[in-house]
Amino acid sequence: MAEDVKHDYHLVNPSAWPLFGAMAVTVLAIGGVIYMKGLFGLPEGFPWVAFAGLAMVLWVMFGWWTQVVREGRTGDHTPVVEIGLKYGMILFIASEVMFFGAWFWSFFEFAIFFDARTGATFDATNPIYAEGLSRFAAWPPVGVTTFDPFHLPLMNTLILLLSGTTVTAAHHALQHNRLDNAKFMLLLTIVLGAAFTGLQVLEYSEAQFSYDGTIYGSAFFMATGFHGAHVVIGTIFLTVCLLRIMAGNMTAKKHLGFEFAAWYWHFVDVVWLFLFAFVYVIPHLVLGH
Repeated sequence: MAEDVKHDYHLVNPSAWPLFGAMAVTVLAIGGVIYMKGLFGLPEGFPWVAFAGLAMVLWVMFGWWTQVVREGRTGDHTPVVEIGLKYGMILFIASEVMFFGAWFWSFFEFAIFFDARTGATFDATNPIYAEGLSRFAAWPPVGVTTFDPFHLPLMNTLILLLSGTTVTAAHHALQHNRLDNAKFMLLLTIVLGAAFTGLQVLEYSEAQFSYDGTIYGSAFFMATGFHGAHVVIGTIFLTVCLLRIMAGNMTAKKHLGFEFAAWYWHFVDVVWLFLFAFVYVIPHLVLGH
């Protein structure tokens, strides 16, 4: 009998969540294609299939993660299992590093190989490359007014740095069973995350360039926009942790979900520091735009 097996590992029961997840992301992907290009007789710009797919994905995430939380509360997450979960979270964050590395790569490549005459990147194998990069040194492109990095971007930098401090304080308080302090510092972290998102929305509303206006605009909004999405996800992650602490589901010795949320939040902080330096400050100061 399965209940007679004595070991430190958790053998999960058969679950339909992976199948539901695959179906949900398939509907979401098809819905994205319909919205952008049109498909199956549905016109371009038709959003409801994508919305249905998104709703399905959110339902799967809620249901599946609720099941994982329940497994942890019933004792299935032994120390050995927790080590495996930690390795999984580390690998997930490593994949996120590669994800943002791609956006940084594209931004730097555009900056180096941008052709100011045609508004496109140029082929380094072209003989004109031998004439030097000075003919192409116009990044950001002429006519693009970049953000002042020492206005809203600096405020957001200070907000995220402060939030990294408060989430660490919350973790330290939880480890020492000071639950009231942990709740307060975690709530403060959530408020700071929401403030970052609000200021980024304000910043975007004041942008003097658009996503589809220049190659700089597309590179900028993809890099900073995906980071903003990660801030929203991290804020939701921390909010769930706060609700679980308030419900008594996390203790000084059992709070792996909070550790993962803190790791994720610190990762988001570090990515923003690179964005602030290389996407905001350097183009504004060094390149004189």
